[in-house]
Amino acid sequence: MNKRFGRKAILAAAMSGVLAGMALLAGCGTGTQEGAVKVRIGEVTRSIFYAPQYVAINKGFFKEQGLDIELLTTAGGDKTMTTLLSGGIDVALVGSETSIYVHQQGSDDPVLNFHQLTQTDGTFLVSRKPLQGTFDWNTLKGSTFLGQRKGGMPQMAGEFTLKKHGIDPKKDLNLLQNVDFANIPTAFASGTGDYVQLFEPQATMIEQQGKGYVIASFGVESGKLPYTVFMTKKSYMTKQPDTVQKFSNAVQKAQLWVASSSPEQIAEAILPFFPDTDKAVVVGVVKRYKDQGSFAADGIVDTTEWNNLQDVMEAAGELKQRADHAKLVDNHFAEKAKSSVKP
Repeated sequence: MNKRFGRKAILAAAMSGVLAGMALLAGCGTGTQEGAVKVRIGEVTRSIFYAPQYVAINKGFFKEQGLDIELLTTAGGDKTMTTLLSGGIDVALVGSETSIYVHQQGSDDPVLNFHQLTQTDGTFLVSRKPLQGTFDWNTLKGSTFLGQRKGGMPQMAGEFTLKKHGIDPKKDLNLLQNVDFANIPTAFASGTGDYVQLFEPQATMIEQQGKGYVIASFGVESGKLPYTVFMTKKSYMTKQPDTVQKFSNAVQKAQLWVASSSPEQIAEAILPFFPDTDKAVVVGVVKRYKDQGSFAADGIVDTTEWNNLQDVMEAAGELKQRADHAKLVDNHFAEKAKSSVKP
């Protein structure tokens, strides 16, 4: 996430974000419902990591709440946030750090986190060579590490984990951060780096190609934090509280469904959103995320998770000052959904 939210930069990024999002309008929505309230969601990327969102759409949980969902993929945290700020979308699915970055720049209409979807980092450490015996993080020292974008949550969680194991990313590694997000898997498969930090399903695909091996999880290592959260502007929340509550209800029902369903059942429900991905890969990825507790059981962003997020940001040098949980998190929609929604 770019920390500099200058007025011109916001407008330019917002326009590009809206255009990109419209171009990538998902073909898997619920369709138009007579009398339904339209809600435009901007997701930071299309990812199996967000399985409960796709379940809520495909299983009709939003429709049950009288909501007509329009899903846009607004690639990148900066574009997603600026599209939200400019009114191009109503709700953003993005990392909580973006709301903190906006808060740091000052805003008359703050962005509020209201329903958490994922509660761990979603990346994995992939080695070019298979693991021999028990993994020791010290083996990374002196290696070439293909990392994620500076200032983004994946990179911050990665650096937090490395430092936890006594590794200084800037001194102990040849850290590469000059590869675009979409090209990182290809760069590693082509021979760049000894280790790489990858999301799924790219990590699994690299394994299937025999080009690398998953040896550790940054999600497990960095602990629970509000990694991906639905958020909206305070003005929207004030004007549309019933819509926000219905939205939270639908997501909570999907979270309960995911918690009680098998990876095979979840994969079947979300496959329409991943037409070019083999079902066996989707099943494996869902299982990996489910086994490590990445899917949040409810939407509540608690203070422990919020503080852990800021510890991660602080360790990466990306936090000017700590943000008050009460100012940027509104849990009452998620709390009501948790207490009232049944499987």
